[in-house]
Amino acid sequence: MFQKFVRERIEGDGATLFVRRAGPRDAPPLVLLHGYPQTSAMWHGVAPILARSYQVVCPDLRGYGRSDKPASNASHEPYSKRVMANDIIAVMRRLGHERFLVGAHDRGARVAHRMGLDHPSRVAAMVLLDIAPTREMYAHTNAEFAHAYWHWFFLTQPSPLPEQIIGADPEGFWKLKCFNQAHGSNPFSPEALQEYLSAFADPDVIHASCEDYRAAASIDIEHDNADQERKLDMPLLTLWAKRGVIETCFDALSLWRQRAEKVEGEALDTSHYMAEESPEDIAERMSDFFFRNPIHMKETAQ
Repeated sequence: MFQKFVRERIEGDGATLFVRRAGPRDAPPLVLLHGYPQTSAMWHGVAPILARSYQVVCPDLRGYGRSDKPASNASHEPYSKRVMANDIIAVMRRLGHERFLVGAHDRGARVAHRMGLDHPSRVAAMVLLDIAPTREMYAHTNAEFAHAYWHWFFLTQPSPLPEQIIGADPEGFWKLKCFNQAHGSNPFSPEALQEYLSAFADPDVIHASCEDYRAAASIDIEHDNADQERKLDMPLLTLWAKRGVIETCFDALSLWRQRAEKVEGEALDTSHYMAEESPEDIAERMSDFFFRNPIHMKETAQ
């Protein structure tokens, strides 16, 4: 995977992140953020296509993969989306990018949402895959959603309850959760799946990813409530799975229009893992959206 991509560790804002990157040096910068319980390997089908036209940067989020797993605290603040977004801002600045494009899936899309609110001058446009806003999803919880997204409520239980249960069989838990979310199929390449399972065997990854969810149910909502009068002001494309929970339980466009000024989007005929099921389509839709909402190279560096 990721032939011709540079692999390195880059200091973020309190955590050093593992990064894969490639693309022409004179092309617009684009950061791709992964979801749970994955790594930057989820972009293996999308990133090489986009790297023909963009400087593509694929980090492992803090707590995941080969990135640092900082200690957490009672407020879960080290795994708040604000702190995780600050890592990405710092990494992109160290690479010389003051303004950039964002593509993100699942948890990474929640980091991107916060990044767009906290650093609007840094994000030119974003594509978010298969999420609705976190606060609104919790606010509209019903039995159907809770049954389908059981892990949202399981992973937020106080430590060490989920950590011990998952740690008894990390591979079994990973496959149960992810294959179930793909309707019983396995949409993952053997190489990507091996990376996911290897990373998730680390107890520190299990704990950090639980902290990610605990933060989402607490401090992240506090941050959203404090910003309830503010909206994302950059162009936003939201794509969600027609065979997924967002389509079944939420009106994604309506919810995003409560949180962003310029929104377009639609459901695609995939399950949750859309970037791995339809990488060419996702890359094409990202490219088209970013072409219509360009970033000029003079904007990318101070």
